[in-house]
Amino acid sequence: MNEKFDLETIDKTFTSYKKGQAFDGVVVLRREDGVIFNIGGKNDAFIPASDFQDYSKIKIGDRFGVVITNQKNEEGLIEASKSLADALRLANQNAQTLRLGSRFSFVPTAVRDGLISKMGDYSIFVPLEEVSAGYVKNYHNFVGKQLEAVVTEIDKENKSIVGSVKLLQEQIRVATENNFWNSIFINKIVKGKVERILPYAAFVNVDGVDCFLHISNIAYERIDNIEDVLKVGEERQFKVLKVDRENKKVELSLKALLENPKLTRIKQLEVGQVYDGEVVKLLQFGAIVSVPNGASGLLHISNCTEDRTKKIHELVRVGDKIKVEVVSKDEDEMKVSFKLVK
Repeated sequence: MNEKFDLETIDKTFTSYKKGQAFDGVVVLRREDGVIFNIGGKNDAFIPASDFQDYSKIKIGDRFGVVITNQKNEEGLIEASKSLADALRLANQNAQTLRLGSRFSFVPTAVRDGLISKMGDYSIFVPLEEVSAGYVKNYHNFVGKQLEAVVTEIDKENKSIVGSVKLLQEQIRVATENNFWNSIFINKIVKGKVERILPYAAFVNVDGVDCFLHISNIAYERIDNIEDVLKVGEERQFKVLKVDRENKKVELSLKALLENPKLTRIKQLEVGQVYDGEVVKLLQFGAIVSVPNGASGLLHISNCTEDRTKKIHELVRVGDKIKVEVVSKDEDEMKVSFKLVK
């Protein structure tokens, strides 16, 4: 004798649907706004079309898992979600792959002697002393924010994970520092953030490492106050001047990336052009002459007269206003040669 199909008995089996419960089932009706999904008993579930990644591919007879999201809607149907079930399954798969030392992401949902969270069916706990390497004023500020940690304990039988954010921060710090010292070299151009300013120098954070910037290496002109040029929190490019790996020290220069004002003035001069000049210094073999844009150069005695018996002081004196022609200039050496124009 065949066992009688008793709907009432089946219905009693499925009378307590709770939010968050997972069930497997089948699509029994497809509508424009979603599907009716049978999970057993007389109460079918409704899954909105928006819950599917591609609703056009869903058809009657499709089987998959769902998670209950609401016990009843206005139609008297249980509301369910396939996407939540997929996420739960993926989270459980990810939890199963974790080992001691594995890195994982989580979002704290509460604080009770530590940060509390879930990864699928697995509970996650990060003790307060393992939340951060720095001082924490309010642990509740971490709730709802995505964090990363490493597994320090794992019990797959009881589905629990204990992690440490602080340990991961330390691992990242060490790896970053090692990478820095393996890649840093003299003359390298680096990007850094000004962290502290002292009367005579600034400390610049480059890839997590504090580097030294002396006031003399900030600009070509004299600086009395570093904060007139740099601000804490400002990001700039710098050139590496010195690297001391043994003592873990790096010296930077901002000035080295700027064009020397002396070179700028020399670039403005044109060979063959005549300029007003002033004698600023006498040498044994000539004179130093300054022109209106601030550039200065050598007026060799051979460019003043053809008489080899003449001395430079017999031809010009300091303070004399003269006219000079640019004979040549060497921008690499930042030198200019003048000729006296009579």
